[in-house]
Amino acid sequence: MVDTPPAAGPTGPDAGATFYHGTRADLGVGDLLAAGRNSNYSADKPLSWIYFSAALESAIWGCELAAGDGRERIYIVEPTGDWFDDPNLTDQKFRGNPTRSYRSRAPLRIVGEVESWPPHAPEVLQAMKDGLAKLKAEGKDVIID
Repeated sequence: MVDTPPAAGPTGPDAGATFYHGTRADLGVGDLLAAGRNSNYSADKPLSWIYFSAALESAIWGCELAAGDGRERIYIVEPTGDWFDDPNLTDQKFRGNPTRSYRSRAPLRIVGEVESWPPHAPEVLQAMKDGLAKLKAEGKDVIID
């Protein structure tokens, strides 16, 4: 009898880490987050990637900056396909990938939800929003898709 090695699962940086996705979408365990929707930060066009992070801090920013009126949520997610460093942050804004930010073309399965986290101070959040508004006004709010 020949032993068949187990099928390899999805792979990418930080394999085995807990992954997070910050948003205002009201979803539940088992639901899939998929590419093809507008960015949390812009309603200009659907993206061909779904973004997530192995750093809770990055997910906090994600939900706090997300468009919409829904409640801020941070989902614990599991990639269903391979994932890669997010080029919008990796070596574009930060050397390496200190935000542990990734993206995938495959959906993310919601496996849990973070119930509470330390929010950013209102003045820190407003400074970030002002910075993003300035980038948009200057035409520099480009997402590498």
